[in-house]
Amino acid sequence: MVGNASRGRLHVEVRRQGASTVVSPSGELDHHTAELLREPLEECAGRSGARIVVDCSRLDFCDSTGLNVLLAARMIAEAAGGSVHLAAMTPVVARVFEITGAGAVFTVHDTLDSALAE
Repeated sequence: MVGNASRGRLHVEVRRQGASTVVSPSGELDHHTAELLREPLEECAGRSGARIVVDCSRLDFCDSTGLNVLLAARMIAEAAGGSVHLAAMTPVVARVFEITGAGAVFTVHDTLDSALAE
């Protein structure tokens, strides 16, 4: 699956790379833009055994709505025997995961390459 969606402050690209689906949001992930990520992420997560890597390297901001989108996708993926990995978080996004403790429920990789190599 290859595709993309954008609405002003958030652009989302989806592509297959090896055994993984890479979802790359860029811009601001918040209440107003979360649906742009939710739809492709949940579609991918619902596939049996899906391995999703969210490349966070171009994500400038993530609020609680964005965090909930990622957590919901993780739950959907795990219920279908799959997984959601986070890669290359920017410091501002990593801080949200640190403050909330949500980083403990994801497999987090320093780089996209390391996430794909696993």
